[in-house]
Amino acid sequence: MLMKKPAHRIFDYTPRFYKPEEDRDERLKRRLGFSRMRKYHQRKKSPVIWIVFIILVIFIIMRLSGKG
Repeated sequence: MLMKKPAHRIFDYTPRFYKPEEDRDERLKRRLGFSRMRKYHQRKKSPVIWIVFIILVIFIIMRLSGKG
């Protein structure tokens, strides 16, 4: 109350190389949420990798226990 809040600075920046078609595409992607969905769908693991991993773990356990 005793101090005055500073006003926000406004910058008038125009990009040097502006491509309106790319801007339109980016706005559409952002509105539809494709960029966020793409990150989560790339994280899927193949079931073959899990099967190989499980077989490897079973093999190591059998070797260490002396049954193999």
